[in-house]
Amino acid sequence: MVTQINQDKFEELVLKSEKPVVVDFYADWCGPCKMMSPLVDELSEEYKNSFDFYKCNIDDNGEVAQNYNIMSIPTIMIFKNGEPGKPIIGAQPRKVLEAELSKF
Repeated sequence: MVTQINQDKFEELVLKSEKPVVVDFYADWCGPCKMMSPLVDELSEEYKNSFDFYKCNIDDNGEVAQNYNIMSIPTIMIFKNGEPGKPIIGAQPRKVLEAELSKF
């Protein structure tokens, strides 16, 4: 299961991480987010040596969502050296996420 992250730990765990970091921005009420959650959990297990994975609830962490212009959820963003990559918006198939991960 992917660890929850809040705005208090975001800088330390995401922006200052030495590994690339995958952040799943979601909300509990979001149906597509619930569909993506098991896939993100699977990928976090498969790619645990290469990436850190976190989930960020936008309702509880509005400041983080606002900082990264999260307008639709789910949005998955890969950060490297503190810089966000292109957002992956909406429910996407596994191959789309794997293609993005392979770029890092």
